[in-house]
Amino acid sequence: MTTLPPVVPPLPRHIPYDRSLAPGSPLSWLGMGWRDLTTDPLPSLAYGAFVFLLSLAIILGLVLLGWDYALFPALAGFLVFAPALAIGLYAKSKAIEEKRPVSFWRMLIPNPVSGGQLLFTGALLCGLMLLWLRAAVIIYALFFGVQVFPGIDHIAQMLFTTPEGWGMLIVGSFVGGLFAAFSFAVSAFSIPLMFDRRIDALTAMGTSWALVWNNLPAMLVWGAIVLALFLVCVVTGLAGLIVVFPWLGHATWHAYKATCDGLDTDV
Repeated sequence: MTTLPPVVPPLPRHIPYDRSLAPGSPLSWLGMGWRDLTTDPLPSLAYGAFVFLLSLAIILGLVLLGWDYALFPALAGFLVFAPALAIGLYAKSKAIEEKRPVSFWRMLIPNPVSGGQLLFTGALLCGLMLLWLRAAVIIYALFFGVQVFPGIDHIAQMLFTTPEGWGMLIVGSFVGGLFAAFSFAVSAFSIPLMFDRRIDALTAMGTSWALVWNNLPAMLVWGAIVLALFLVCVVTGLAGLIVVFPWLGHATWHAYKATCDGLDTDV
């Protein structure tokens, strides 16, 4: 009589996304980002100036076209697309890390390992930003109907002195927060991951989501820092982008390295 061997239950599979980052980790990312910024600073500052001028051109275009109602959602949408816009800064940080010469033209025309997959992710983030703009217009219509947008000069009075304005602020902030949380989760690590490794867009975004979720305290601190520095840029008429954008871009690269080094993306 043949006896069957005992069945050994399989061990739980190792979950590579649990990196257990300390809540204070973003401060070290900022420090390393500042080091990259100040190492051969002209290319980084030129990159930041390019983003600043591009932002001004978009704002001017919205005003001239009479689409000033989309100005504030567009500023919020900038945070959605910013990680894709910072790819040239990742190229510089990687060059410094590998002790290669830094070239501004290579920053403008980087060569991501994942190739077109990164463009696909950028298109998805653009679509998400456009969806948020449309949602903002719908929220305005729900509270103010077909009333014409009063313009930037009167927006504060409309928002803070009417019940409809307060309602729109509350609902808009909630909906915008959902868009921001989702976009932050899928883009925090996916763009530098695709720049550095051969991986498809959806896997990269899913990996980014898992890494953010499993390092939530540190990523909440990081998100708060990014938001605070962006508000500084808004207060300075976006001129702060010249320094803040490359600083955050370089810091994002180090956030990726601290979180994803040793990560097996095939698991």
